[in-house]
Amino acid sequence: MSGKLWGGRFEKDMSAEVARFSSSLAQDLRLWRADITASIAHAKMLGRQSIIPEEEAATLCRGLEEVRKDIETSLERGESPFNPEAEDIHSEIERLLREKVGPVAGKLHTARSRNDQVATACRLTIASEAKVLEGEIQKLQTWLVETAERETETIMPGLTHFQHAQPVSLAHHLMAYFWMFERDRERLEEFRARALSLPLGSAALAGTAFPIDREFVASELNFESICENSLDAVSDRDFVIEFLSTASIIMMHLSRLSEELIIWSAPEHGFVVLDDSVTTGSSIMPQKKNPDVAELIRGRTGRAYGALMGALTMMKGLPLAYNRDLQEDKVFLFQGLDVALESVRLTYLMLKNASFDRERMAAVLKGDFSNATDLADDLAEKGVPFREAHEIVGGVVRFCLKEKRALEDLSLDDLRRFHSAFDQQSLAKLKHSAVMQSRRSRGGTSPQAVMEQILRAKARLSDGIKS
Repeated sequence: MSGKLWGGRFEKDMSAEVARFSSSLAQDLRLWRADITASIAHAKMLGRQSIIPEEEAATLCRGLEEVRKDIETSLERGESPFNPEAEDIHSEIERLLREKVGPVAGKLHTARSRNDQVATACRLTIASEAKVLEGEIQKLQTWLVETAERETETIMPGLTHFQHAQPVSLAHHLMAYFWMFERDRERLEEFRARALSLPLGSAALAGTAFPIDREFVASELNFESICENSLDAVSDRDFVIEFLSTASIIMMHLSRLSEELIIWSAPEHGFVVLDDSVTTGSSIMPQKKNPDVAELIRGRTGRAYGALMGALTMMKGLPLAYNRDLQEDKVFLFQGLDVALESVRLTYLMLKNASFDRERMAAVLKGDFSNATDLADDLAEKGVPFREAHEIVGGVVRFCLKEKRALEDLSLDDLRRFHSAFDQQSLAKLKHSAVMQSRRSRGGTSPQAVMEQILRAKARLSDGIKS
């Protein structure tokens, strides 16, 4: 019998170079648990449906459990139980099973193909890993909520075009990332539901003539649905692309946050001090403290984007049904997964040990004119058309620039040189803290509005953890 699962019709062995080139063991090694789990469900079904004798199905299940235990033991010892020259993890597990139960191992592949077998193991694995990633995001979200709850009065500049726009609270700024990550978490949940659609039973491409029970297998594996078309089931990898798309969006959000930590930690800003445990020094400049982890997360975002583009390119011209190109899907999938998972964990590590300089955040607001809009709003409330009020306050700002004075330091007499409607209330509105506290609309930056936002966020987080 040929060493390959498919070798019966061949007269010559595969070239060693071709064997090395076509082996996917390095890429699909991580599917071993899912492959065994799916194979046990398949063997049970074969016995229940009398496709093979029930005692042989029981033998297969027992043998697969023994293989699982042996692999776990070897890996715990730091050893590999797999033949490095194996074609893939699926044929390697069948080889290990044959060593346990003998020729009956060959009956495991009844009514299935490696095409639906691989797709099933891949879906099981990434659905499980997506749940892990979701948990890490929830951990990061929890830090954001808990920190925001303590920082509702901490004032800092809010920016547009990277210029001071209006003051906001640190809590409000941090909560912006909570909601970005909340959408990421929701995307992962929605992805998992679609990923858990069972391909097994589709066989090579056309289904099988054996009287299989796909509903039983789906139930055993906790799949939420069954792939309705065998061609589609074995040949599409849109679930891989969907996960990589979500991973890329996660990395984009992490990269934005990393960019801000990099900027905030620079001496010119001084808003945050990153812990020594997540920074590095310089080989030549002894004073340096570099935000390397944040920079690496920002840089590794390119890996996630590259994995997504690789998967899209792999799929773009494939005719139905299975093609060997699909072997590459694991390369892209695990690259995107690993980058996202590690980056979320490292972002949490950076943040939980960071310290914010509240005094510095407040100090940079002095004379920044981020209170100008409220002065224009004050005139509008007194009946001056906003466009006219905008023009008047623009003149006040121009005056301050020429005189090198802060807007909040002007007297009532100074303001009335520009419009007689200005009064003591106008002066009160020039305080940056008053500007922040006045934004009471839902989603605004006032402490009250932010606390309401935090309560809604906690409810979302609680629901997510329960699920």
